[in-house]
Amino acid sequence: MTSRLTPKTVFLLTLPPLLWAGNAIVGRLLHDMLPPVLLNFLRWAIAFFLLLPLAGPVFRRDAGLWQHWRRYAVLGLLGIGMYNALQYMALQSSTPINVTLVASGMPVWMMLTGWLFFGVPVNRKQVAGAVLSIAGVLLVLARGEWRHVLELRLVAGDLFMILATIAWSLYSWLLLRTREPAAIRADWASFLLAQVAFGAVWSGGFALGEQALGAIPVQWSWTLAAALLYVATCPAIIAFGCWGAGVREAGPSVGAFFVNLTPLFTAVLSSAFLGETPHGYHAAAFVLIVGGIVVSARRS
Repeated sequence: MTSRLTPKTVFLLTLPPLLWAGNAIVGRLLHDMLPPVLLNFLRWAIAFFLLLPLAGPVFRRDAGLWQHWRRYAVLGLLGIGMYNALQYMALQSSTPINVTLVASGMPVWMMLTGWLFFGVPVNRKQVAGAVLSIAGVLLVLARGEWRHVLELRLVAGDLFMILATIAWSLYSWLLLRTREPAAIRADWASFLLAQVAFGAVWSGGFALGEQALGAIPVQWSWTLAAALLYVATCPAIIAFGCWGAGVREAGPSVGAFFVNLTPLFTAVLSSAFLGETPHGYHAAAFVLIVGGIVVSARRS
């Protein structure tokens, strides 16, 4: 693995944040067309059938999926059943810019999760970086009014996104702490399908619960169908494939900085498609969050 950034590698690492930003925009556009948990289920159900021709052999007895089904059930719950559903729930009451900026505090939750549950030590620079990143997230949650931090005005979407980042942190540490069966590890489509198979089951169960609680009716249209096809292909399958290829070329430490392009792309797309003009505190929060990540990543 090399850390050189070629034009191809830059493209591979830049496209996923753009597609993930589009996912936040589409989730917001659809918030009154269908319930968020049902949106998550339909997204991954479609992705399952699209991945099946690419990685169908993963369901063979000798592929390793069924011997390790508990692992993939947990990964499917955290990464697909919970993270994406909570993100769509967040977009019901919060803007895409806020949601992606709160999600940019992910490295902080990664650090805390690793320390609390996996015994990973934390150094001073990581703590300093965490303070900066938390300050950025608090600035977003306080809507740019520091005097209101002690009386923080959290909307439901902010809380849902914080829960989503915690779920993704647990998911990421579990990925690092266990090894894949060789037949699955060798192919990104097989690895994704192994998770989607269980994640779609979790999502379906959550969607049934959502309907039982009295969710809004679905407003079917060609616009909705096109949006579902987008979220099932671009931010899921295509972004995952490009990200894996880019990280193999540049390394995970370099790739991590590209993730923080997501709020920037979201701000541009929000202005273009939703008429939501970014505020000055969004830019300040972005600087704080990225600054925290840079400080945390520096070796002692």
